[in-house]
Amino acid sequence: MDAAYNLARWLTGNEPDAQDVVQQAFLRAFKFFGGFRGGDSRSWLLRIVRNSFYDWVGKQRPLDTSFDEDLHGIATESPAPDAALLEKADKQLVHEAIGQLPAEYREVLVMRELEDLSYKEIADVADLPIGTVMSRLARAREQLRQGLLERMRRD
Repeated sequence: MDAAYNLARWLTGNEPDAQDVVQQAFLRAFKFFGGFRGGDSRSWLLRIVRNSFYDWVGKQRPLDTSFDEDLHGIATESPAPDAALLEKADKQLVHEAIGQLPAEYREVLVMRELEDLSYKEIADVADLPIGTVMSRLARAREQLRQGLLERMRRD
């Protein structure tokens, strides 16, 4: 359930919409559970979450790609105040850059780097060939790198 919510949160950009998408996905999963033929249940559920998101986008307003550090921040032990400030700024910079990626790149990046899914699992979830997953990951990483460089130059 955490992976489903995490993917939905990154795709929708905010907590209330992510909750709506996950709720819809779980309703679909319950309704169609009889069609589940075994295998990786996590990939099956994430695929339903992904499809629910794209259905939701088609019915809702334009996608909000803003990022809320309070929702996605990672708790750490208390480092020195200056180190903590730099770490927070770095995290915020990365999260903002991820949030600016197109949804098709952001979703594969989140599934690979944050949810630790294999290429095959991502391909199953996104209903894509493995080669497409690999190319989208490469492009996502490159766009993320470019976005971070641009933001660092501005700051």
